[in-house]
Amino acid sequence: MRVDGREIPVTGNLLQPLIRRTSDIVRVVLAALWVGVVIAASLITRPEWLQLEKSLSNIVGFLEPEQSNLVYLVYGMAIVALPFAILIELIIGRQWKLLAGYAAAGLIAGLLLSITGTGLSAPKWHFEPNRLDTFLSQFLDDPRWIAMLAAVLTVSSPWLPNRPRRYLWFLLLAFAPIHLVVSTVVPARAMFGLAVGWLVGAILVWLVGTPALEVPLDAAARVLAKRGHTVTRFTVVHPAGRGPLVLAAAIDGPERELVIELYGKNQRSFGALRQLWRWLTFRASETAALHGSMHRAVEHRALITIAVGDLGLASSTSVAVAALDRGWMLHAHTMPKGTPLTELPAEQLTQVWTGLRALHDGQISHGDLRPTEIRIDNGSTLFGGFASAEYGASTKQQQSDIAQLLVSTTAIFGKEAAVCAAIESLGAPAVLAAASRLIKSAMPVGLRRSVPEWKHALSEARDEVRKQTGQDRIEAEQITRFTRNQIIQLVLLIGLVYVAYPFISAVPTFFTQLKSANWWWALLGLAVSCLTYVGAAAALWACASGAVSFRNLVIMQIANTFAATTTPARVGGLALSVRFLQKGGIGAVRATASVALQQAVQVITHLSLLAVFSVAAGTSANLSHFVPDPTVLYLLAGVGVGIIGTFMFVPTLRRWLNNSVRPQLQEVLGELGQLARDPKRFSVIILGCAAITLGMAGALWASVEAFGGGTTFVTVTIVTMIGGTLASAAPTPGGVGAVEAALIGGLAAFGLPANIAVPSVLLYRVLTCWLPVFCGWPTMRWLASKDMI
Repeated sequence: MRVDGREIPVTGNLLQPLIRRTSDIVRVVLAALWVGVVIAASLITRPEWLQLEKSLSNIVGFLEPEQSNLVYLVYGMAIVALPFAILIELIIGRQWKLLAGYAAAGLIAGLLLSITGTGLSAPKWHFEPNRLDTFLSQFLDDPRWIAMLAAVLTVSSPWLPNRPRRYLWFLLLAFAPIHLVVSTVVPARAMFGLAVGWLVGAILVWLVGTPALEVPLDAAARVLAKRGHTVTRFTVVHPAGRGPLVLAAAIDGPERELVIELYGKNQRSFGALRQLWRWLTFRASETAALHGSMHRAVEHRALITIAVGDLGLASSTSVAVAALDRGWMLHAHTMPKGTPLTELPAEQLTQVWTGLRALHDGQISHGDLRPTEIRIDNGSTLFGGFASAEYGASTKQQQSDIAQLLVSTTAIFGKEAAVCAAIESLGAPAVLAAASRLIKSAMPVGLRRSVPEWKHALSEARDEVRKQTGQDRIEAEQITRFTRNQIIQLVLLIGLVYVAYPFISAVPTFFTQLKSANWWWALLGLAVSCLTYVGAAAALWACASGAVSFRNLVIMQIANTFAATTTPARVGGLALSVRFLQKGGIGAVRATASVALQQAVQVITHLSLLAVFSVAAGTSANLSHFVPDPTVLYLLAGVGVGIIGTFMFVPTLRRWLNNSVRPQLQEVLGELGQLARDPKRFSVIILGCAAITLGMAGALWASVEAFGGGTTFVTVTIVTMIGGTLASAAPTPGGVGAVEAALIGGLAAFGLPANIAVPSVLLYRVLTCWLPVFCGWPTMRWLASKDMI
């Protein structure tokens, strides 16, 4: 590279990779979304759009027919001349290399919209001397022409001067308003062509690049020369991507070498998206004020470097901040001083924490304490990389710094040395308060990438803080607006409403049928269903060897109905049971084994009762209605074999089975062996599990009797066990939809009329599902307030 008569060699690749061209990627995504919107509007709501366009056209269509024809004629001539105007602008600007992209964009867009079911359809443009308006309408209403215009203009726009580019886009986008003014409906084909052309052009721009990719190193060299730093060589240290383009500049001046950080439009786009994402996902107290521009963001970084330097804690000194050509920003600073944290002995850990305390005393938070940004020089701690730093930092931001440094030092020096040094320098209360932020969301992406096995280090640091401070448990602080569980619950709630909609639509008929129901039977069904909570509590109490309060276990079963119903396969109820036992003083492994033991006995009891009642039913119960088709059985067997093979041949899954599942399975088998030697405890568990199954069957039988009956308790029990088992595999929360369908189908298979089966099942679901759900939510809140879950 030659600058002002001097040759400055440049080593390394300056071109930004495709996956880091954020501005171009955003343009492609927006264009694809617009194509989807146009297609959806055309196929789904086209009649409504036509009515809206006609209404708007009647409102704004104030021109007389002759005036409308004149406007249409003038605009048509401009549209026909538009591609030639773009071509002339490129030739005037001597953009010879862009002519290939210009031609490719127009050709691809035209070909895409020429594809039909029978092949390619050629345009039928023809000139009629006596009907000029007809000739022009061929172009205005042809989606291929509009698509070609949008594609070539999108490809050419980055290289055109600002004023001509704005005029040309205004002319093209005036397509829809012009049609409304002249009292005609906007053709859907033309709008589709506009969207496809924009998408084709956006993809080509992303692949080929824009002038913003050209790095103005000559301008950077001139800026540094004005400040007394003559550049003799540039070396690329880190290519542009998520962060800036970093170069090492050999200098003929006071400093022998400088670090040059260059920020382009793609870094600006990525930074804006990152700020927006943090603003949407993190609480207001966790996010700093948004930067209005990239210039302000780079300026902020340089000013923070100066402020930290005044405290004697900066590893480098800012040399220059300047705006360069084509939207680039420059930040030059000296090379970092000192020895990196990764090369320090453990004895200097206390100095690192003392330096962080001094930084916080200066009301500055760092925000990204990765190991590479921490150094020691002559006994002083120095920091660098202030992209996320804030002046006037809040207590929460300072706690995040402490949590980040705990993870970084734990990964390098071990948990005991890292936590001990932190407590010695900052005090146990400060470290304990910051330990609540030892969570993934409080760790910036840069730190997670620079620290190997950061999850393990984070977990070890949290456990060691708890151990050295003598705390039983460290509650994780919520710093995001929504937790993962809240998002999952929202999705499940939407799915619940969607699945339950067909049954909700049947509610008016159900309420009409309730007028003829026998309410005494309904009350009996409610009472019998309540016995299932007592049975479940008794079984879990015996599985836990009576280590928790039986009364509280019964209350927990009510909350369990909400947790189980709002999650697929009732996993929420199992998790809540484990959590309750842990809060009751039982260890995690023991609590999990107790719940697993109850589920294992429940399955055995369920199958045993099914066999007993099937025999009791005799020939009157035709169980063939519940036997799946042989193809389904073969398919399930194949899936089972595939799952077993996957767990056998995938090392990660095999280790999970060996390290996580196997100990719990051994615990369950050991508990079953102990149960065989403890008849009293074994009987309590069996009776509790049987009460769950028979209680649900009794509630359904009482519901059937409330609407006139027509079947036996044995038949209803078989339907409840078989139908409920088949429906339990449904992915919907609480089995909504699947349970109703299975039970109604089962009762109908045994000859119960639909006018009795449908309201009976709906009443059964109200008694055993919906009423407990509404009672379970406040009960779960009460248990949480009492620190029982």
